[in-house]
Amino acid sequence: MSRRPDRAGRARSLSRKLAMQALYQWQLTGQTAAELRNQYAGEEGFGDADADYFRELIGGITDGAPTLDAELGSLIDRPVAQLDPVERAVLLIGLYELAHHLDVPYRVVITRTPPRASLASMFAGSRANLTTVKLTPDRRDAPRAAQAFA
Repeated sequence: MSRRPDRAGRARSLSRKLAMQALYQWQLTGQTAAELRNQYAGEEGFGDADADYFRELIGGITDGAPTLDAELGSLIDRPVAQLDPVERAVLLIGLYELAHHLDVPYRVVITRTPPRASLASMFAGSRANLTTVKLTPDRRDAPRAAQAFA
């Protein structure tokens, strides 16, 4: 029997997908988080997303990009500058969630990564999935260590 995600889970998944698109756009246009939030709030289907989570992802990632990029660069097998915008967006979302959402079990963050990585590979290339896999075990440290045994 397959388990379907509840409404809140679907809303958060949609927020991640929209955040990936917005972060891609941010990298290409340099728009502010506020501009992106306003634009995406008017998109069809946004009402089904978790708007607060979307806003947090966009704001947290764009504001913290230098720090997140530095950490990301220490965890992946190539310079961050060599990531294409879709791959970078996917990895930044995963890294941000692992670092800032201890309420979300790391297994949930990781299992939500393959759909994003699959989407990224459609647009960006096959290395996105490989890079994501390398990122997650290394990032699962300190505050998340207890979760590994749950």
